[in-house]
Amino acid sequence: MKNTVDTHVRPARPDELPSLTELCLRSKAVWGYDAAFLEACRAELTLGANDLTATHIAVAESADTVVGVVQVEIAGRTADLLKLFIEPEDFGNGTGRRLFDWACDVARDLGATNLTIEADPDAAPFYRRMGARDDGFAPSGSIPGRMLPRLVLDLSADLPRTA
Repeated sequence: MKNTVDTHVRPARPDELPSLTELCLRSKAVWGYDAAFLEACRAELTLGANDLTATHIAVAESADTVVGVVQVEIAGRTADLLKLFIEPEDFGNGTGRRLFDWACDVARDLGATNLTIEADPDAAPFYRRMGARDDGFAPSGSIPGRMLPRLVLDLSADLPRTA
């Protein structure tokens, strides 16, 4: 596990997109999904050049190594957290919180008042600890018939968070 003191968040670069996609898949695999499930998710977890212009993407870097990625899309007063993935060996060290805080700050700075999250069921507890509340379910973009927890964070509230 890397020390979060040395971890910083910076914008993603175009040359990193293929490796960031692979990071997303490695992180998703932590929840015990098989190869067929992960392959079904590949398109949704792929980051392309158009994502750099249409959304906001940042990486967490420690000792010159990318250890996490976050993607947020802002549409008016609503922001959508599209991706937040951490290298499996970096789970639990604060990297997720740093990236989540970055996404919230960007969303607020661009005028959003709510952040919506369609979370993997195993990741939903993290977002609840960050202050998000349950707001029903949303269909998976990868697996027909699968429903995902939908959460919302009020960006105007100063909510206490625990990691």
